[in-house]
Amino acid sequence: QVQLVESGGGSVQAGGSLRLSCAASGRTFTVYHMGWFRQVPGKDREFVAAITGTSGGTYYADSVKGRFTISRDNAKNTMYLQLNRLAPEDTAVYYCAAAISGRSYIPGLTTSYPYWGQGTQVTVSS
Repeated sequence: QVQLVESGGGSVQAGGSLRLSCAASGRTFTVYHMGWFRQVPGKDREFVAAITGTSGGTYYADSVKGRFTISRDNAKNTMYLQLNRLAPEDTAVYYCAAAISGRSYIPGLTTSYPYWGQGTQVTVSS
């Protein structure tokens, strides 16, 4: 089991930046592939970015490529998402998620991730 806690959300103006954190506790952090998803009311949860366990390979949704950067610090059991050049359409609740490496894994699928945090709100005003 792993417990995930997001932090770092808030309200910013368009063009601004935020850094989200996801702290994990439980099993050894490197066994997990980690991902960020976001959701707005009335819509499905949307893939944002993912980073694999030990190799640190990264994946991004086209809508955030070049603006968002995912990273992880395995020594601190923490994953980050740096959000730059934010736009109003980035407004959502952002969730971090964990998937156990060694199992079937598709980075952009919510069903790949059995563990989820509670979410943190990001609001971007124009």
